[in-house]
Parts: sequence; structure tokens; C-alpha cells
Amino acid sequence: MRGLAATLGTLTWLLAGSGSAAEPLERLTADDVFELAYLSDPRVAPGGGAVVYVRESPDVATDSWYSSLELVDAAGGAPRALTEGRHQDTSPRWSPDGRRLAFLSDRDGTTQIYVLDLAGGAPTRLTDLGQEPGGLAWSPDGRSIAFVARESAPPPAVAELPRPPPGASWAEPPRIEDRLVYRADGVGYLDHGVLRLYVVPADGGQPRRVTRDASPLHETSLDPLNLERDDAAPSWTPDGRYLVVSANRRPDWELHPLDTELFEVSVEGGTMRPLTARRGPDASPAVSPDGRFVAYVGYDEQRKGYQLQRLYLLARAGGAPRALTAGFDRSVRAPRWTGDGQGLLATYHDRGNTRVAHVDLEGRVRELSGDVGSGYSAYGGGTFTLAEGGVYAFTYSRPQVPVEVALGRVGTPGVRVLTALNEGLLAAKELGAVEEVWFPSRRDGRPIQGWVVLPPGFDPARPPPLVLDVHGGPFRDFGDRFDVDKQLLAAHGYAVLYVNPRGSAGYGEAFGNLIHHAYPGDEVHDFDAAVAAAVDRGWADPENLFITGGSGGALLALWTIAQRPSYRAAVAAYPVVDWASFVLTTDVAAWVIDDWFPGPPWEHPEHYRARSPLWRVADLATPTMVVVGEEDYRTTAAQGEQIYSALKLRSVDALLVRLPGEPHYGERHPSHQIARMLLTIGWFDRYRSGVDAAGDAGSR
Repeated sequence: MRGLAATLGTLTWLLAGSGSAAEPLERLTADDVFELAYLSDPRVAPGGGAVVYVRESPDVATDSWYSSLELVDAAGGAPRALTEGRHQDTSPRWSPDGRRLAFLSDRDGTTQIYVLDLAGGAPTRLTDLGQEPGGLAWSPDGRSIAFVARESAPPPAVAELPRPPPGASWAEPPRIEDRLVYRADGVGYLDHGVLRLYVVPADGGQPRRVTRDASPLHETSLDPLNLERDDAAPSWTPDGRYLVVSANRRPDWELHPLDTELFEVSVEGGTMRPLTARRGPDASPAVSPDGRFVAYVGYDEQRKGYQLQRLYLLARAGGAPRALTAGFDRSVRAPRWTGDGQGLLATYHDRGNTRVAHVDLEGRVRELSGDVGSGYSAYGGGTFTLAEGGVYAFTYSRPQVPVEVALGRVGTPGVRVLTALNEGLLAAKELGAVEEVWFPSRRDGRPIQGWVVLPPGFDPARPPPLVLDVHGGPFRDFGDRFDVDKQLLAAHGYAVLYVNPRGSAGYGEAFGNLIHHAYPGDEVHDFDAAVAAAVDRGWADPENLFITGGSGGALLALWTIAQRPSYRAAVAAYPVVDWASFVLTTDVAAWVIDDWFPGPPWEHPEHYRARSPLWRVADLATPTMVVVGEEDYRTTAAQGEQIYSALKLRSVDALLVRLPGEPHYGERHPSHQIARMLLTIGWFDRYRSGVDAAGDAGSR
């Protein structure tokens, strides 16, 4: 279905100016980062006649990101702003009658639940909690909204500490912890407390806690299943009497954070009845329209890093669950029932493209559309929703299109793109063309997929310098989606090659598990073949090779330059360099030890050491820039600092870039994203041969 996504009228702006001598197109610049807008979380109205979505825009005055809600008619036309201002409005959810929207906003200082009447008027705040709510879900009758929120609790009491006298100014008191995970990346240090389930009257009133027993709904800071952000939301039964939730209620839940089960919760009584019982995650519950079944996703835990996520069907009356997608060699996520209850829509990653598919009750999978993406990068992602009449909306992304709202209907071929968010900016820009390439790995001949972004004005007679950009995860995927970082490199004269080496998602379970307990490992042979393929096609100058990556991609970049001296320079952003210290400081320790290693580092020290770039520093001679986020609690700043210090002690040319206040991947502030990219380009330019003052390849 790829390529069916847009009508000519919608995407004419992409072609505007091409071939026009009067108005030559400009290249993308770093300043354009402040001009690009994105959207997420498109929600189809109950009748299918409109879509509300979150518009996300950077603000140059405050160096921050703000989000608002916009509405676009399914028939087309200009979007209409529903909210405005310098705040975060997110998670729009339609009322069953389509007349109101519930959403989250921090407009009054803390994130709370608001309701907006589409007939007019200002949003009404429903909650005033000490903690941020999430997982909003309207009741079938539209009278209540269910949500989850952390219930505060005091920190551990070990001793009575002195209190400052009136008027005194003391330092902050000690932070006392007794939890394995006490800080989460992108969130920061966690308040003490447990997650609870609540309902609040949609017209206003006091929120009521539904779960009443002492056992909480434990949550994890990690989303290794690549679920949508709202998958913590409960699912109502059609009679409004019960909520189905995914929760981990094991006594040792911290040591097995992904071992969730489904529970049916009585809205009135608060009792919780378990629906599943197995080792492994059961998540994303969706109750069928007739209330008889629950669809969900998960897998039987095998202690492997890559495990296919199946779509299951479970009768609420009892019996064993049935794996609908047992014969489908892709992970399925985010199930949504069709209005007739005869099937579900879900998404899956497949060969660098995220697709929306229909799954019938016999487990047959039929692709409806592709090109689902987040717009932020070439990584797989994006979201979709479904209305009762079979109308579905999703975030659409292509190499030349950051992200738009696309609309389709089950049973009707093709989709329509409803928005043109960056029309004014990109109509005047010449972006790098993206080409797909397949090649056999030099390790075992296995086919590997990749793409190259060619610089504007590419001349095959003068092959450009090449940057190999390595994805992290490691069980994620790159694809043919818009990526501003890669486009900026291309605008500065570089070809950017990005591939899905062994272990990447979207190529089946066997491919993903090629790196089981062997990461990093043979990926370097996949990269060798990728670079050779680019050189053979005239896309790259073999004398000007560079490499970069973020997170696990930085780990692989370091692993590669330890074995291949052909790269002139490297950039390792937010790397893992020592597995032992990583698992003892990350917010995902228990999961990594369980699934990525045969056990903890004190039981398998040589296994951890053999896979750590820090212990191969003697083989590192490539000039390397290291980037760390000072509030990165996934791969902490100390990881990058270790490899930087080791390189300096060996007199290898190295640079350390620290991003204040930034979590993992460091784009909380647009200026930091711009700075990281300009520093990356400047670092590569320093070691690039045959470059003139304008940054274009000169004679060699």
C-alpha cells in the first residue's frame, strides 16, 4: 500500500518550486529546526467526521517545546486550533457522543485533566491532584473518565531528622531511597507512592479511587514493547461496570518489571479479578464491543532480548487465551476493535515501514496502509486510532514529509493526507533524496536493508563523504521516514547511510535473536557490506568515511571503530561503554539483566566485559566526539565520560559535549538539538579531506 497515502492535491506543496529557475530552492539549515512543527496522537471522532491531534512546536523565545490541540475535518480543509498558549496540551480523548474532549494540560502550573466542550467556551479543569494523571478513558455513558495516577507516600523513615527553625535557610534534605528504580529517564527523580486507578465525573467533582486494596498497580519506566503512550489506559466494559487494566502485582515486581497481567476491576467495589496468569507481559487490553472478549498483546517470557509480541483473544467468561497472530512473524501492537466486533486493527513493523493491518478472528492479517511514523526521526513509531464506522487515522511520515494526519477506511483502498503542517517551510527547501538498498552481509550472506540520504545537488561523478548512522535499541528499526538530523548532514554535503543490522525489529524473530547474548557482535560485518554497497553505487567517497550513533547506536559505533580504522572520525551520543556499570545505574536494570545477559555482572563478569567498548580502548584510535545528557538516566552521563577519559589518557583526539538538563537523546531544548547537530557536522568537517570553505567537497 506504500505510495497510496496522498492525493495529488494534498501533496502539491512537496513539489512546489521543483524545476523553477526563478525561485531556486534552499538547503535545510539548523535554524529551520525552530520552524518545523510536528503532530502526534491523532484521534478520530466517534462518527469519523473529524480528527483531533496534538500539534507540537518549538518556541525560539523560551527554547522549549509547546503543544496544543487542533481539529481537522475528515473531508479536508484548514485545521482549526482548539487550544493555544505556551503550555503542554496532550492526550485528547473524545467523549462517546463526540461533543467534548478530555485532555491533559499544564496550563495552571501542574498537569491535570481538562474537558473542552466543542460547542464553545474555555476548558474546564476536572482534577487538582498532587501527581500527574494519565491513561484517560471515557466511560461508555460519557458520565465519567477513568485514569491512573500515583498516590503519594512518605519516603522511608529511618531516623527523625532535625527541622529548620522559622526563618532559617537550610540545604535540601537528604533523598532517601529504598526502591530499585528511583529515577526514570525523561521524568527525573520519582516521588514516593504507588499507581492507583481513579474515576472522576466528567461534569466535575471529586475523583474517586477505584482500586481499594493495599496492592498497587505497579508500573515500569520502560516501554521495551514499543507500545503507544496511552496503553496504560484502562478499557471499559460496554455496561460501564468494569475496567480492564494491565498491572504487575508481583511481590517482587521491581525485579521482573515486565511481568504484567490483565485484571478486571469493579468500578463500584474495587475488587480485582485476574484474567491472565503467565510469565511475561500482557498489555494493551481492549474489550470487544459486545463485552465478551478482551484483546491484548504480549508474549511468554523466554528471557530473550527479542521476543515477538502476539495478539491474543481472551473470553471474559473464562478459558484459555488464543494467540490470533501465532503464525505471523512480526510483533503486533495497539489493538483496536472494529465496530462490528469481527476483527481488530493493529500496527506492526515490517522491513523499515510501520503498517496498519486488519486482523480477523481467525488470525488472518491484512495490511491496510503503511508509512506510519512519528516524524521526529527515521526510527519506527507513530500512532493510530479507529472510529466505529471503520474510519482510522494515523501519523503519516515519508522521507520528504515530517509527519501529517492520514485517514483511511477499512475496506476502502488508499488513504488521504489531511494536513500539510510544514508546507510553508519545506516548499522552499531542497531536501536530500532517499534511496533504498539491499545487500548481503559479509558475515553470513544474510540480506540487510538500508537507505541513503544523498546531499542536494548530488553528482555521481563526485561521490560525497559518507556518514554511517547507526540505530540504537538495539531491537528497533530505521526506515524511509523523515529525519531532520540526517537531512541536516545531507545539506552540509554528506551522504548519510542508515541500515537495519542483525537484531533490528521488523524482520522476524530469528533475525532479531541473532544478537541474543551477543550484542555488540557481528553487526560490524553488516556495516562493512553497507558501506561497500554505497561505494559501489557511487554514493560515497571511500576516503571520507564517518560514523555516528545514539545510545545503542553509539555503542555499536565505538565497537566498529575498535575494529575498523577506515573511519576518519566518530560521534558517540549517549553511549553504553561498560555493561556492568550500565546495568547498575540505568532505570531499566532488571529487564536488561533478565533478557540481555545470562545473569548479573557479579555472576558473569567476563560476559559483560567482553561486550563492553571500554575494555577495547587499546584498539581505539579514531577521533571521537562523545555527547552526554546531564539528566540521562537510561545511559547515564558517566558512561560517556568514561570512554572520553579513556581516550584522552591514550592521547586519542576526543571531545566531550555535555547537554545540561537533557535526558536520553537530549532534545528537551531545541537549541541543544541544533548544537548537537552543528557540533557533529563541525567534528566531521575537521577530519574531512578535500573540503573547501563552503563545506562542499573540493578536489582531492
